[in-house]
Order: sequence, then structure tokens, then C-alpha cells
Amino acid sequence: MPTKPVSRFAVLLVSLAALLSPALARAETFPPLNFPASAAHNPGKFVWADLFTSDPAAATTFYTKLFGWTSTTLFQKGKAYTVFSNGNRPVAGLVTRNANKTERASRWIGYIAVNDADTTLATIAKAGGKVHAPVRDFPDRGRQAIVGDNEGAPIGLLQSASGDAADGEPHPGDWNWFELFASKPTDSCRFYDDVFGYTSAPDDRTERKGDFLLSAGDQPRAGIAPLPPSDDARSPGWLGVIRVANLDATLAQVVPLGGVVKLAPRPAAYESRFAIITDPTGGTIGLVEYVDNSNPATAPLHHENTP
Repeated sequence: MPTKPVSRFAVLLVSLAALLSPALARAETFPPLNFPASAAHNPGKFVWADLFTSDPAAATTFYTKLFGWTSTTLFQKGKAYTVFSNGNRPVAGLVTRNANKTERASRWIGYIAVNDADTTLATIAKAGGKVHAPVRDFPDRGRQAIVGDNEGAPIGLLQSASGDAADGEPHPGDWNWFELFASKPTDSCRFYDDVFGYTSAPDDRTERKGDFLLSAGDQPRAGIAPLPPSDDARSPGWLGVIRVANLDATLAQVVPLGGVVKLAPRPAAYESRFAIITDPTGGTIGLVEYVDNSNPATAPLHHENTP
């Protein structure tokens, strides 16, 4: 693993800094996270994800065809931001970044709901992380930032201006779960407990040591697992998982659309099947299908320790 993990994100952060410029932040372009707005907040819940990629056209084609998402690209002073929607609900965004042979081509970054972005950001350095992009205001969206955790894995934080959506069962095309693969899971648990107010505990559903659940408000919100010792696992990072109605049918589209199946389907918890793919630009996500169509809203996905 590189000795300076933050350097891996230098080019990505240049793109992010441009996106978060004051001129763009004043533009009324970003959709609210929750509509109609509410006063409810669920700190610790993953509420958004952005794909940072150097090939937005290829990525947009891939995700719209694979999941049936629709896309709307917003422009402000020459900078583009694409919003992906699942039905009429925005679920993700796309940020264009410059290509660089030494950097990872594309990366998904998830955003964790917080009650106060400034207060949360103030705890980052003390907990062993670093601030990559400081808090910025987005009309209708709220206040958001991107940080690196104690092992350099990037993660976003978002204080929604419209409240957070109520917990419920994810639909096909929605984010279902987020899992962090870490070199030292116990140290990562301490970081996320301190910064985001999680309560971490060993995952007693598995015999594997080093698997943890992150909970907030008595709800499981994410998982932490040991980073597998493989060539593909070069650095710690988060994996977002999207629910699909038919895993085999979805995977059959991946290669024709230019993607790669990194992990073939395998059984997972709660009568589910799980796989991992990369899009044509290098972005990695997980896919899950609930075979019996039973996906408890509060029950997290847990799978083999493979990012």
C-alpha cells in the first residue's frame, strides 16, 4: 500500500474543488435530497453517492442502460454535473475529472448524513483523517464536504437542507448497502465512531474475525471488513452496493455495455445473491438480488470479504 494514500486523490480533488467553487455553489442547480422536505434527520445514513470519472459519456451510458436510471446534466460556468435518478428520485451524481495515468480512472464516493457538517469536519484531523474538500453550501442540497479517513479512504459528509428520507426498503436501482474494506478494521471502527457517532460492534453473524457493523440510531448503516490480500485490493476503500431485481439479467448486460464482472454471483445473507462489477471507466460497485424478494429494511447486506 502506498505510504501517502492521500496523494492518490490529488487529481480527483482538483475536479471536486472546481465543482465546489463559490460561483457554482450559488447556482440553484442541485436537487434536494428529500422531497417534499422534512425536518427528519438520520445521521449516519448513506444518503448520496458521486462517481468521479474522466469519461462521463461512457459512464452515463453504462449506468442508464444497466439500471434504467435517467440522467440530467447541469452546467455552470463550463463545469458539468450529472444527476442520476431512479424513477423520479435522484440517487447519485457524476463529476468529471481529468484523466491521469497514475490515478485510479474512476471512483464512487458515498456521503454520510450528518447533523452539522462544520462540527463533524472539526473532528477529522483529531481522529486521524484529512480534509480533502472543505464544507461548501449548495442551495436546496445542503452543506457537504469530502474527507479521507484514518487509512486514506475517501468519504463524503452531507448536511441535508431538506431533511433525510425515512428509512425504508431499497427498490431495485437504489443503493442497498455500503461496506468499507480496511487494513485495520478496529482502527477504522474507532475513526467512524469518533467522527460520525456510530456504534461499532463485531458482526456476530459470521465466523470471520474482523467484520464489524456500524450502527446509528439503532439502525445498522454500514459494514467494515478486512481488506483482502489480493492484487486488486491495493488500498482501503468503500464499496457501494445497488439492489437489482434480477442479478443474472443485470450481469448479462455488463460486458456488452463495456463493463467487467469482477466477482461472479455468490450466495449472501438474507437469501440474497451478490456480485461485483466495474463500469467501462473503472468505477466499482456491488450488486445484490434478494431471491425471496424479502429485504428487511433494517437488515444490512453482508457478503464475502471481497471488495
